[in-house]
Amino acid sequence: MALLLLLSTISWTVEKHMCMGRVMDIALFDQADDCGMEAGLALLDDTSIGEEHCCDNEAFTMQGQDTLNLDIFHFDFSQQVFIISYATSYLGLFQESVDRGIAFDFYPPPNVAEDLNILHQVFLI
Repeated sequence: MALLLLLSTISWTVEKHMCMGRVMDIALFDQADDCGMEAGLALLDDTSIGEEHCCDNEAFTMQGQDTLNLDIFHFDFSQQVFIISYATSYLGLFQESVDRGIAFDFYPPPNVAEDLNILHQVFLI
């Protein structure tokens, strides 16, 4: 449960560096490394650095949940029914069962109409 809470409240950032339509680097929570083309153009003293070139950075940010509902005592009716039924069934597992001995001493045995040994042909030898 703590891991789920942690993952839902963190903001995730994925940044990609693309050069000529191909993904060169992907970074989580940080900036993606470039392919070095801008540094190569700077060494050549190329004046087209300010112009558009083939490299591009794309970033995707998924904002985490900033507001947490810390008030846990306001449940609707269906949630209350679930919590009560779960708690009673769970606590019922730990109760000792009481076996009540039912005494059949006061009842006569049933009347046997036929001899069951002969009926089923079971004989002791």
